[in-house]
Amino acid sequence: MIIDLTDTTSSEIASALLRARRNAGSPAMGMVGTIVVVVDEASHHDAMKAANEAGREHPSRVLVAILRPGKGAPGLDAEVRVGEGIPGEAVLLRLHGELAKVPESVITPLLLPDSPVIVWWPGGGPRIPAEDPLGKLGRRRVTDAAATRRASVDYSARAEGYAPGDTDFAWTRLTPWRALMAAALDQYPTRVTGAEVSAARGNPSADLMAAWLQSRLKVPVEQRTSRGPGVTAVRLFTPSGPIALTRPDGAVATFSVPGQPDRPVALKRRTTSELLSEELRRLDPDDVYAKTLACMVERDSMPAEQKKVTETARKSEPVKASAAAKKVVAEKVADRKVVAQKAPAKKTAAKKTAATKTAAKKSATKKTAAKKVAGSKR
Repeated sequence: MIIDLTDTTSSEIASALLRARRNAGSPAMGMVGTIVVVVDEASHHDAMKAANEAGREHPSRVLVAILRPGKGAPGLDAEVRVGEGIPGEAVLLRLHGELAKVPESVITPLLLPDSPVIVWWPGGGPRIPAEDPLGKLGRRRVTDAAATRRASVDYSARAEGYAPGDTDFAWTRLTPWRALMAAALDQYPTRVTGAEVSAARGNPSADLMAAWLQSRLKVPVEQRTSRGPGVTAVRLFTPSGPIALTRPDGAVATFSVPGQPDRPVALKRRTTSELLSEELRRLDPDDVYAKTLACMVERDSMPAEQKKVTETARKSEPVKASAAAKKVVAEKVADRKVVAQKAPAKKTAAKKTAATKTAAKKSATKKTAAKKVAGSKR
């Protein structure tokens, strides 16, 4: 059901939602939260589609706010959608004139009571999300650094103004990458001497990945430019060789660990709705993201030479590890030789013992036979 409202108010929109639910035969609200989407006219269709698809896992009320500030008269137009394949409710709001400067006055009365609010800016986001008028309403504030130009993302301001609940899709895209690299070090614990991240030029996820590795491993992390798409490779240099996760086609990755065969891993680039669904699953503060932002600011102030991995970390360490491994193997071989030398002596002693026992048995048998002969003669 679609209800168009022209020059309306928040109260009329709330009444229209109630009527739509009753007409659809579901007056009760089975929604878990409110998703506020702040978007422009050109991209509102894709944003609403992604929010509705995420709502299949988390039924929510979706409020899409299109801000049209200008010198015209203030006004509010709305489009209410219930049913029509929508798991929850969707309201498209167009705010004109001075009303566009105070969107919180329209959004606040439409929020579901006693439920979390997620604010999402598909087009990038404000400089400090927690200080935005709509951002103050949200328990979770989601931006997307990849949707805007790299130069316009002020990570220093994001780090200084970080508040619990801030996150970015550039960080969310790294979840499977971070999980695989952490699992590799759990299964193959070793010392990491350096790391390398390869990605398309200007990819914010690569910047966050490099900062995360540096903050957690305390080693230099070098960034390299590739043809993409997105992040194409992450390598950890260890004494036994590199631990590598490479994805040249954006779909299937190859997982390499020293001493083990390469394994294919499904690592496709996820859609916007999948990223939003992940953010809806957890609403607690992301402390790791906050530390990564701080490390990213630190990396921006570092000289380029300090970000490069030395050739010693790349190549000479495996040679040392190889020599140590050879020493261990030589010791094992020596131990085996000693065991082999002792084995014949043990076998000879065992044979002598067996021969002695056999002779004793034969002597006892002869004595018994002689006694029997003597007794028969008597």
